[in-house]
Amino acid sequence: MPEAYIYDAVRSPRGKGRADGSLHELTAVALSAKVLNAVKERNGLSGAVIEDVIWGNVTQVGEQGGCLARSAVLASDLDEGIPGVAINRFCGSGMEAVNLAANQVKAGAGHAYIAGGVEMMSRVPMGSDGAAIAVDPGLAMKSYFVPQGISADIIATQFGFTRDQADALAVESQRRAVRAWEEGRFANSVLTIRDQNGLTILDRDEYIRPGTDMQTLGALKPAFKDMGEVMPGFDKIALMKYPHLERIHHIHHAGNSSGIVDGSAALLVGDAEFGRAHGLTPRARIRATAKIGTDPTIMLTGPVPVTERILRDSGLSVGDIDLFEVNEAFASVVLRFQQAFDVDPELVNVNGGSIAMGHPLGATGAIIIGALLDELERSDKTLGLATLCIASGMGAATVIERV
Repeated sequence: MPEAYIYDAVRSPRGKGRADGSLHELTAVALSAKVLNAVKERNGLSGAVIEDVIWGNVTQVGEQGGCLARSAVLASDLDEGIPGVAINRFCGSGMEAVNLAANQVKAGAGHAYIAGGVEMMSRVPMGSDGAAIAVDPGLAMKSYFVPQGISADIIATQFGFTRDQADALAVESQRRAVRAWEEGRFANSVLTIRDQNGLTILDRDEYIRPGTDMQTLGALKPAFKDMGEVMPGFDKIALMKYPHLERIHHIHHAGNSSGIVDGSAALLVGDAEFGRAHGLTPRARIRATAKIGTDPTIMLTGPVPVTERILRDSGLSVGDIDLFEVNEAFASVVLRFQQAFDVDPELVNVNGGSIAMGHPLGATGAIIIGALLDELERSDKTLGLATLCIASGMGAATVIERV
């Protein structure tokens, strides 16, 4: 069976997901095309040498609909003979794109893929596509549906995490992200996004809030308390599912939850033959992939069982892993991961995460794999594991090994 290697990883900076965000002027297709062009140019690709572009995007309506992947290929400088497929595994879409590409390479179904994703949350609001689990009463009742923020607070309640713990994790995420940018740790991967006149639109993550401290976060009100306790009263639904909890403790707010941002990312994944043919040196091999379904009400605990599965399937232990990227959808997600595996926090999200830099839904999975690869190289380490929680109760994971 061929090995699947990562030859390159690039991403846009993450822009604030509002009308005044720097990337707001770009459509998802336009931003995707810029990222695809970067992969092409950085690696000297020509002709239809890529088997497929597998592209994650979550809110697949309007300008993000209609097989955005193929639209992005046609908008880019890639050969029109390269097809594209858009996929949606909610927050895990970018990672699933990479994992699908790796597994197709391993199966011999083509020599190379570009995989990643995009989300323009300033232009296509999260949830604007509707979701059966939220809007279909029969399914919502059957699955005890609550919004993700309530789920994050359920995790905190179930596993005993406090507001101070969540805020401390958020402060550390900000500190690490600021340090990473100051030290140029993202320089190899982050593209400068320019307009048609060559003027810079954005060249760094703009969501970061330097100077964030415990006092700043302590002044913020819990974001999900009213929807949980007052209208529409989602806490009551959660307590029907988990009667052992006396009440839900609401600890999450904008400062310890992931930021709404625009962004795109791509990885070039191929076999050894592809690298030899194009004079490219692999940076890492994708050693294992996994996905799992889990409880849809607490929803966001997927990183724990999917990590257990990927370690078991690959014959590894937690102690074998040098670095971890655990998407910071909410602080409690990372706290639960660290608790479950007794992982040293210094090995998790070394350069900050989505609390500090934002979570462009369809792109984040690819972003954190790229960040993991960069940090393995910078710190001269070997094995890394990236994982995300996913809406509706799922988890995804990828293990990479630096070459």
